[in-house]
Amino acid sequence: MSRRVEQKAQARERVAALRAQQQRAERRKRLLIAVGAVVAVVVVIGGLVIIKVAGGGDKTATGPSGTADAQIVAALSSIPAETFAKVGSDDVQAAPSAITAPPLTADGKPKVLYIGAEFCPYCAAERWPVSVALARFGTFQNLGTTHSAADDVFPNTPTLSYHGAKYTSQYLSFTGLETTTNEKGADGQYKPLDTPSAEDQKTFQTYNAPPYVKSGGSIPFVDLGGKFVGSGATFSPEILAGKNQAEIAESLKDASSPIAKAVDGSANVYTAALCQLTNNQPANVCSTDAVKAAAGKLGKS
Repeated sequence: MSRRVEQKAQARERVAALRAQQQRAERRKRLLIAVGAVVAVVVVIGGLVIIKVAGGGDKTATGPSGTADAQIVAALSSIPAETFAKVGSDDVQAAPSAITAPPLTADGKPKVLYIGAEFCPYCAAERWPVSVALARFGTFQNLGTTHSAADDVFPNTPTLSYHGAKYTSQYLSFTGLETTTNEKGADGQYKPLDTPSAEDQKTFQTYNAPPYVKSGGSIPFVDLGGKFVGSGATFSPEILAGKNQAEIAESLKDASSPIAKAVDGSANVYTAALCQLTNNQPANVCSTDAVKAAAGKLGKS
């Protein structure tokens, strides 16, 4: 009898041990399921964050935004003279028009007034030749980088920004205004940035309209000393698609590059207009054959 009792006790112990093992396995299973659920949630949230940042959610302009790299700024003012000569201006399809107006000046020098907005793809394109031309007469500080809006035509066109930028020149004065950012606020409008002075606003309203420009009210608007005005871009922003600011800057010295042909060619035309404001100074810029030929591109209002 005692042996049977012992066998039954051993059987009960084995059953209890098996049951305990099953319970431990079940607890581990439930724990793994719980951990897996938490991981899944984290992955989903992380994915949503990545989509948001990459522009898969609400569309926002992507890419670098801030102060331009020193190499980009340097590239604007170090384009070889032979590149400007090879590019010329034959391919330029649009140019500033001559106007009859009082001289536009500031600090005793001819003033260049640029009014645009960071969301605008045509502004994004035109800042490149305007900046290259101005860099032949002076230097920029705190030049910015940005992109046009993601939800407009030619989305995220890489460009520069004049918001907060300073320009120093013995020949010219420059005012560059970006009236809005490239991001929309809760009201669906692009967030405000720079506010033109009353004088600059009057210049914009007066000369960004017929008969001075063919289509009034468009941006970018550029007034060159009260002698020439431009409205809109001189080339398609599509030429800059798929590039970043550094790549565009690097392309400016390659005369065979479509970017150099568009940007440097338009810069030659802007330079020709600026030379008429500075009495053809500096001579090493204004006396070049490319600039003299580009003067023929300047339109009549």
